[in-house]
Amino acid sequence: MTDIVTYKPSPDELAYTFGGREPVRRVRPGTVVELYTEDCFGGRVRTVDDLPSVVCEFPYLNPVTGPFHVEGAEPGDTLAVHFVSITPARDWAVSSTFPHFGALTGTHTTATLHPPLDELVWRYDVDLAAGRVRYHARRGDYSVEMPLDPMHGTAGVAPGAFESRMTIVPDVHGGNMDTPELRAGVTAYFGVNVPGALFALGDGHCRQGDGEVCGTGVEAAMNTVIILDLIKGVPTPTPRLETDAALMSIGSARPLEDAYRMSQHDLVTWTAALAGLDELDAYQLVSQAGQAPVGNVCDPNYTMLARLEKRYLPTAEIYAGTHDRLRGVAGSLHS
Repeated sequence: MTDIVTYKPSPDELAYTFGGREPVRRVRPGTVVELYTEDCFGGRVRTVDDLPSVVCEFPYLNPVTGPFHVEGAEPGDTLAVHFVSITPARDWAVSSTFPHFGALTGTHTTATLHPPLDELVWRYDVDLAAGRVRYHARRGDYSVEMPLDPMHGTAGVAPGAFESRMTIVPDVHGGNMDTPELRAGVTAYFGVNVPGALFALGDGHCRQGDGEVCGTGVEAAMNTVIILDLIKGVPTPTPRLETDAALMSIGSARPLEDAYRMSQHDLVTWTAALAGLDELDAYQLVSQAGQAPVGNVCDPNYTMLARLEKRYLPTAEIYAGTHDRLRGVAGSLHS
C-alpha cells in the first residue's frame, strides 16, 4: 500500500534555505506527498500596487515547502522525485520587474550609469478550466492569452559539507534552477549529500519563457503532488530530469558558458555510460542530436540544460527503470 502524506505549511513554517533546517516530515521511499507551495513573494504581492520592495522583506523571498527527510537516504545515493501534478492554487498570479534584478538591467556586479529599471507588477488571470493565463499590459490596453504550463522553479536537496544555501541560488544540489522543463510527468534526480536528503520545493510558475529574462515567471501558489523515492548506491553528480521522451542534465554556474559546459559534460558522460560508448563517440552523438534549453539567466548562478531524446538510446536502462515505475504509481493514483 502506498503511503500518502499531505502537508500545507503555515507562513512561519516556510523555509528560505536548502540545508540548515530540521525536516518537517520523515517519509519512507515511495511515499506520495501532497503539498502546498507559496509563490516567490510569499503571497504578499496580490495587486499591481503591491511593490515587492515595499510588501516583502529581504531575504524572505522564494520560500520553499519542506524539507522532507527520506528514510534510508545517504550520501552517494540518488533521490528520485516524480512530479505527478502541479496545479495553481489561486485564480491569479503575478510577475514583476526589479530595479537591479533580471537579465536586461544593471546589477551590483554589472554596474552601469544607466537609471535602474522601474519596479512594476503585472497581475495575470488564471483560468484553470480553460488551461490559460491572461497577460495585461501595464502601460497600454493590450491583452493576450497564453497556455497554462505549470512548473516549479525551485527544487532540491540539502548541499553537503554543512552548507546552507539561499533558495534563490541554483547549484549541484538543485535550488532555483527556473527551468520550464520541471513540469508534471517529469522525474527529477538529485544526488544525496546528507542523511535523509532533505528535499524541499517551491517557486511555482503558471508558465515561464526560457531564461526567465525579467527575473520572474508567472508566479503562483501551487498544489503539487510528488512521489519521493530512493536509488541506493547510485550517485548523481548534478540534477537530472527524465521524461517519457528525453533525458536532461542541468548545470548551474557563472558565467553562462560554464553552466552550458557543466550540463553538456554531464549529458555526454551519462550518454557514454548508458550506451557503452567511448566518451568521444558520445560527444559526437550529443553534438548532433542534443538540444540546450535555457533555465535562468538572472539568478546568482545561471542555469543551462542539455537534452537528448531517448530514441537515440533505445536499449539504455536509465536508473533501473525508476521513471517508468513511478509513472505507473502516479497512474494508479488516478484510477
